[in-house]
Amino acid sequence: MILYPAIDLKDGQCVRLLRGDMDAATVFNASPADQAASFARAGADWIHVVDLNGAFSGQSENGDAVSAIIAAAGDKVKIQLGGGIRSVDHVAAWLDRGVSRVILGTVAVKQPDIVTAACTAFPGKVAVGIDARGGKVAVEGWAETTEQDATDLAKRFEDAGVAAVIYTDIDRDGAMQGVNVQATKAMADAVALPIIASGGVSSLDDLRALKEAGGIAGAISGRALYDGRIDLAEAMALLAEEEA
Repeated sequence: MILYPAIDLKDGQCVRLLRGDMDAATVFNASPADQAASFARAGADWIHVVDLNGAFSGQSENGDAVSAIIAAAGDKVKIQLGGGIRSVDHVAAWLDRGVSRVILGTVAVKQPDIVTAACTAFPGKVAVGIDARGGKVAVEGWAETTEQDATDLAKRFEDAGVAAVIYTDIDRDGAMQGVNVQATKAMADAVALPIIASGGVSSLDDLRALKEAGGIAGAISGRALYDGRIDLAEAMALLAEEEA
C-alpha cells in the first residue's frame, strides 16, 4: 500500500481544510516547495497535490506553486495533481510540466467523456477523484452534492483505463476522526480499480487498519503529517514491513 503525503494549495500556501470548508483553512507552510522537499527527504514516492482554488473556480489557480513543488520534489518523487482540471488539453499541459498523474473529479460526474478521452490519450496517467458526503458524490470543490452514488460512479470507469480511484470521505477530511475503512473497503471490493483512501487518516493505526482490510491500494494523509500524529518515514517503514 502506497502512502501519499498531501499538499493542499490555497492562495499559494500549503493549507489543510476542515471538511472542505475554504473558510476553515489552517496554513501549515507558506512554502509548498519546502514542504515537498521535506516529504522527499523523508522518502516519499508520491506527493498528492490539490489546487483548492482551482477546484472551486474550474481552472488552475496555483500553477506557480505546483511547478515549484515539482522542482523541489526531484526526479524520484511522482506528483499526483487534482483541482480545476476540466479538459483533455489541461491534462496534457500538466503532464508536459512534469506531473505524473492527473486527477479528474468534477468532470467525472458532469462530463464523463472527458475522462474516457484523457485515459485513451494518456494511459496510466489519469485518476478519478470521487469525493462523497453520506455516500453521494460532491463536486465543484465539494460545494455541490449530487444524487450520484459514489460506488456507481467508480464502476462507470472500470473499463476506461483509469489508473486509480481516489475516494474521499468528506465528513472525515481534516477532522482527525479516523478513516472510513468500511466504506473504502466496500468500494475496493465492488470496483475492479485500485482504490486510494482519503479523508481522516490520522494515525498509524488508521494505516494499519486500511492495510489489514486488504484490497486498498493506497492512502492519503495531510493534517496528521503536519501536526506530528504521523511520522512519514515511520509510516512508510510500517507499510514496507507489512508488505515484506
